[in-house]
Amino acid sequence: MPSFQATDGVEICYETWEGDPARPPVVLHHGFIASGFTNWVQPGVVDALTATGRRVVAIDARGHGRSGKPHDPSFYGETRMSEDVSTLLDLIGAPVVDLVGYSMGAIVSLITATRDPRIHRLVIGGVGAAVVELGGVDTRVIGPEPLREALGAADPATITNGAAAGFRAFIDAVGGDRAALAAQAARMHAAPIPLDTIAVPALVLAGREDALAARPEVLAKAIPGAQLTVIDGDHLGAVREPAFIATLLDFLNA
Repeated sequence: MPSFQATDGVEICYETWEGDPARPPVVLHHGFIASGFTNWVQPGVVDALTATGRRVVAIDARGHGRSGKPHDPSFYGETRMSEDVSTLLDLIGAPVVDLVGYSMGAIVSLITATRDPRIHRLVIGGVGAAVVELGGVDTRVIGPEPLREALGAADPATITNGAAAGFRAFIDAVGGDRAALAAQAARMHAAPIPLDTIAVPALVLAGREDALAARPEVLAKAIPGAQLTVIDGDHLGAVREPAFIATLLDFLNA
């Protein structure tokens, strides 16, 4: 898997799939705990995109997948991850890209779209009104402290917060680095994002049963001209729904 050094020295891994060089590459950014593989390859998103001739680039965010995993919180936060995306765009050399982000990756992608002029189309999944109201993922569903407690628990059976227990089970299933993920949890973005400055076609894509993407219409309204599609599925399952992939393809290939 190719990699590059971020501006602060952390190794960032990514993977590419070839496609039509005349069309913008599709850059995929996964959610918290996940990786390019678990968020995009396993559910069939990458295969679906490449089947339509698109070149695809999937990043492993710092602390996740095969990228570097420092345990110091100062290395984390979605703004820092957005800088990694821009460094990746420098590396691949495309004048414009279509950017797709899910959950944590959606916050990274929104920040990037307000700062980097190379974004051509933008797809935001797994988040809703909390982006407008809190400046990031919905900590009203699971706050940083319950999450950090779940990450630090020696015995998962002692975790009493149901949402936090679910995240811990996901971490253990994928073999995540709990100390690195706790460092990211300590730096979750919680400041206003200038959504009204996003000037590219945008799609908000949310699962109907996704508590972390509640009231996605509030987010769609805050992004000028954004489309909204609500499909079946909860936070972990929506990306595996056929409607997720179909809607994504329709929008990116319009």
